[in-house]
Amino acid sequence: MSKEQLLFCPLGGSGEIGGNMNLYSYGKKDDQKWIIVDMGVSFADDSVPGVDLIMPDAGFIIDKKDDLLGIVLTHAHEDHIGAVAHIWPYLKCKMYATPFTAALILGKFKEKKIDISSYLEVVALNSKIKLGNFEIDFVTLTHSILEPNGLSIKTPLGTVLHTGDWKIDPNPLIGSQIDEQKLKSIGNNGVSAMICDSTNIFSPGRAGSESDVRDSLLRIMEIKTNRILVTSFASNVARMESIFYCAKKLGRNICLVGRSMQRIYKAAKQCGYLQGLIEPLEPRDAKKVTKNKILYLATGSQGEPMGAMNRIINGIHPDVNLESGDCVIFSSKIIPGNEKKLYHLQNLIVKNKMEMISEENAFVHVSGHPNRDDLKDMYKWVKPQCVIPVHGEHRHMAEHVSFAKEMQVPKTLLIENGDIIKILPGNKPEIIDKAPSGKVYLDGNLGVDSDSQSIKERRNISINGYLEITLIVSNNGKIKKPIISFKGIPENAENENFIFDMEDEIFNICRTFSLESKNQEKNLIETIKQNCRKIIKEKTGKKPFTNINIARI
Repeated sequence: MSKEQLLFCPLGGSGEIGGNMNLYSYGKKDDQKWIIVDMGVSFADDSVPGVDLIMPDAGFIIDKKDDLLGIVLTHAHEDHIGAVAHIWPYLKCKMYATPFTAALILGKFKEKKIDISSYLEVVALNSKIKLGNFEIDFVTLTHSILEPNGLSIKTPLGTVLHTGDWKIDPNPLIGSQIDEQKLKSIGNNGVSAMICDSTNIFSPGRAGSESDVRDSLLRIMEIKTNRILVTSFASNVARMESIFYCAKKLGRNICLVGRSMQRIYKAAKQCGYLQGLIEPLEPRDAKKVTKNKILYLATGSQGEPMGAMNRIINGIHPDVNLESGDCVIFSSKIIPGNEKKLYHLQNLIVKNKMEMISEENAFVHVSGHPNRDDLKDMYKWVKPQCVIPVHGEHRHMAEHVSFAKEMQVPKTLLIENGDIIKILPGNKPEIIDKAPSGKVYLDGNLGVDSDSQSIKERRNISINGYLEITLIVSNNGKIKKPIISFKGIPENAENENFIFDMEDEIFNICRTFSLESKNQEKNLIETIKQNCRKIIKEKTGKKPFTNINIARI
């Protein structure tokens, strides 16, 4: 038994918020069997133009796919399941998820026209599965989505509690309360390590309850006499139900706007949630309703360029139109990195003389992650021998280590993506090796490395513009007037002649080369490129991405 070991390795989500992907393995050094817990994405910013999603590099586990027992999913947020449809085809292994998460996973694969019904096993809430030497017990928690699960991962050497995302909500409105008794029972049986959410480690007190948000939203809405539009995370089904509840109380019709809002609503209904609510109107029908009798619930709470909110506020949504005096409620928090585009959207709302309400000026949102008092309760119930923080940036995880020490947790370990940690056996978990880790960018439909040529070129073009020069060379080596085109290069009255300067430079360069000789083409192209970029740099301050074509006729 002493030759066997329990290892943990995060490939994403440790040292960052998003892109969660965690590996566990058990066995002898030359015969390790692996499981994957979650497979999420993070969202790109303006630094990588044209890229929407960023995924963990799964190459390390893809190489070990013959020893992979399966993928276990804790809940259905995109930062935990968003990469499954992109990475799973390289693994083709079993997947395990509770009903709501499974419904959304099936939908993702249906969009890709991949049938995974024989690979996806739906796990009942609070039940167990056995994968090799891993006995995995799903523990009901509370979070800002349906069916969040912690995982008690029991092995012959000991037990790890992988919390996933959680908080303690005494009244979550939909779904059960956190299973305190089960957590205490797991703790009483001994937990060697707890792999724990660090997102709100800097926040004192408690995260708060969905029930309190519902009461506050109703108080805010009941004094409004025009249209009300609420935007929130589509995945927060309890918040969605609260908006339905408010609509019914206020005698308003409700309309869901945005594809993901419709998708989550249908998945929740399919799994037996959201029963007994008023029926939502289609957007084309809602616009016929008088303004004091309609309540919209829309996607795009982060100011996403293609989100429903952006199109509505910019007046380009085909079915939803807001006017001066209408009320817009952002029932969500700002995800770090989205401040610029979200404040731009909110400023536009105020400029258009609509009322704008957000968590900055009203109680309209609670987090789905544990504040410090929530963490204290979890530590007290589970009594872990070691806390290993994940799901946070480095500053969150370092603070979580300090907090765990204050709470008298015997051992702590600060890790990052790629660290291979031996949890058992031993006196305490330790980092024993490093796995290859990194990011894969979804560029169009293709996954590319972070330093791929396509991203470098697009970034360069976005900053410096694009220049294309075509030389037409006749059989006798004569050239015609070069064809010069450009995009994104600034011009005004002072530099409008730079095209003529480039033409003169091109003719001068061509006189020093034998154009009949194809052997000199490479040097000719490089010389023209360097000299023309130099001219534009002097005239505009830009060094454009430059392409030279030589066409022989």
